[in-house]
Amino acid sequence: MTRFSAVLRKEGRWYVSWCPEVDIASQGKTVEEAVKNLKEAVELYLEDERGPRPSAAPLVTTFEVSGGKTPRSVRA
Repeated sequence: MTRFSAVLRKEGRWYVSWCPEVDIASQGKTVEEAVKNLKEAVELYLEDERGPRPSAAPLVTTFEVSGGKTPRSVRA
């Protein structure tokens, strides 16, 4: 069994979930549903044996920015 990360953010009425190890995203109306849907999407992705496998969990941290305008969502 492999452990993956789920990064979540609220967009309107939906929670968007993203797995950085395999760059797959999903969504749901609740946090639980978003994570469940992401897990299913990652499982389907991994069924394809040609897909790249993650080598290690990402290092996730936070940082602060002073001043400027109101932050906007940034997509990788």
